[in-house]
Amino acid sequence: MKAALIGSRRALAVRSSDVRSLLRYAKDPAMVSLAGGLPSPELFDIEGIAQATEHALKQSPVECLQYGMTEGQAALRHALVGLLEKRGIHATVDSIVVTTGSQQALDLIARALLDEGDTVVVERPTYLAALQALSLAGATYACIDVDDEGGQVEQLLALAPDPRIKLVYVVSTFSNPSGTTMSRARREVLVRWAMKHQVVILEDDPYGELRAAGERVESIYSIAASIPGASDWVCYTSTLSKIIAPGLRVGWLVMPPALVELVARIKQAMDLHSSSFAQQVGAAYLESGRLPGHIERVRTEYGKRQVTMRGLLEEAFGSKLKLRHSEGGMFLWGEFTDGTNTRDLLQHALEQGVMFVPGDVFYAADPQGNAIRLNFTSASVERLELGVARLQQAHRLFASLTKAAA
Repeated sequence: MKAALIGSRRALAVRSSDVRSLLRYAKDPAMVSLAGGLPSPELFDIEGIAQATEHALKQSPVECLQYGMTEGQAALRHALVGLLEKRGIHATVDSIVVTTGSQQALDLIARALLDEGDTVVVERPTYLAALQALSLAGATYACIDVDDEGGQVEQLLALAPDPRIKLVYVVSTFSNPSGTTMSRARREVLVRWAMKHQVVILEDDPYGELRAAGERVESIYSIAASIPGASDWVCYTSTLSKIIAPGLRVGWLVMPPALVELVARIKQAMDLHSSSFAQQVGAAYLESGRLPGHIERVRTEYGKRQVTMRGLLEEAFGSKLKLRHSEGGMFLWGEFTDGTNTRDLLQHALEQGVMFVPGDVFYAADPQGNAIRLNFTSASVERLELGVARLQQAHRLFASLTKAAA
């Protein structure tokens, strides 16, 4: 007798993450991982986090250990207002809801805005875990292409007015996976389109502080604040994961008043509130004054690793691999021009002791089989050199076998 499938239609429809599937290989110390989006563990400010933990427990023991407000601990939200101000974002404590990582922020917005069958505009390619969260809410997708200036929002102008479009999701700066940054001009076009059609924008900004070159681009949220009526249609999410430590699981949403209460009610039903302890530690770290120096060290090291990886890839593959331009973040995005299918290449790469993420998983529709995402932050320069050499060898073996089969 055939066993019945257990699970809701939405749950069963959510695809597994290829990044998660690769984790079993990452446990092998001989494996060079260019796959996951992990910060460098060598750069964690362990001393600073230890001091923040001690300070939080001494100064605010009850706030650390007791239940807290769904919207977030007051100390952290006040600290986040200051952090956002340095990013050019004028937020208030009441406009912020603290989340368990920015992944929960995506889930909360999806639950708040989407009914099954509603449409979300995403870039192609876009963040895999966002597709998981949005699909769990029953979303369908409309896609805009990406070039070196980020999402081609001009393509939105060609879309017929559609009441089913409820949300535009973009990783505005150093996008995961493409590494691109949306230009200032395109951000304004997007804001005006969203205001005209009354569609909410969710600006996801986990990587903006990791700029290795170039100048900061004004956030979509800030641009909207300068256009009368536009700020009612823009939300902003970010996280402490990439600038302090992912283990804290601290993210946040900045939202217009109409959404704050709705999102808080949904979060209360999900988990009551994010970890009080983690929030107080995060607040103490932000208040300690250590963050600017820490970020500068991280930027410098990541910049070296990015330049190293790009140079190694260009030397190894030449015109066979077209790399997308990026001035920071954690990823390089490439597209093979010689017919290489990166999902087929992956098995040969694993056999050679290196792993990456095939680019096809980052598409809501019409995936590109020749695309590849490579992380440069979690491995040292020496490991990057070894990883690219192994990738080159895997590609050579794959190409020779493909040629022989033909």
